[in-house]
Amino acid sequence: MTATQQPARHPAAAHETAVIEDGAQVGAGTRVWHHAHVRDGAVVGSGCVLGKNVFVDAGAVVGDRCKIQNNVSVYTGVVLGSDVFVGPSAVFTNDLRPRASAGEWTITPTTVHDGASIGANATIVCGTVLGRAAMVAAGAVVTRDVEPHQLVLGNPARPAGWVCECGEVVSRGVTPPEDLRCSAHREETADHGGTQT
Repeated sequence: MTATQQPARHPAAAHETAVIEDGAQVGAGTRVWHHAHVRDGAVVGSGCVLGKNVFVDAGAVVGDRCKIQNNVSVYTGVVLGSDVFVGPSAVFTNDLRPRASAGEWTITPTTVHDGASIGANATIVCGTVLGRAAMVAAGAVVTRDVEPHQLVLGNPARPAGWVCECGEVVSRGVTPPEDLRCSAHREETADHGGTQT
């Protein structure tokens, strides 16, 4: 990986085929791989990994320490929090009524909160909110909001349980359990004498 921009302007490490436009904000320690494109007006945090052929549009926001795998486009109106994982070929949209002939159109925003994960080939229909530490299964089509720590799967995506911060399923119940930690994290907390906050 070689830097194609001046470090003072773009502290990211970018492959020689990547395009980081003037006016894009890219945080320190972010790696931008083959044929990725970050547009003027895009914001990408520090410590991120943008895989091959990732596109970050003007006005899109990517938080710190995100991993966006190959062939993902993060369009205008999409906001990713920190520590978000987006699997290969996952799809974001930003227009509920797309027409090729439309002269004017309305951006419908999508928000993905900190620590959420989106599986490979999942589709996130615009206007939805993915809660903190939520998990979207591979191939799911998300048409409704996903609660924090909730696991969803299928087309359309439906609730399938609740996950720990680490992604381990902690319950298959309809409502979230009182303790959203997996057994390993509960033991870790007990070893340190702490309690869940």
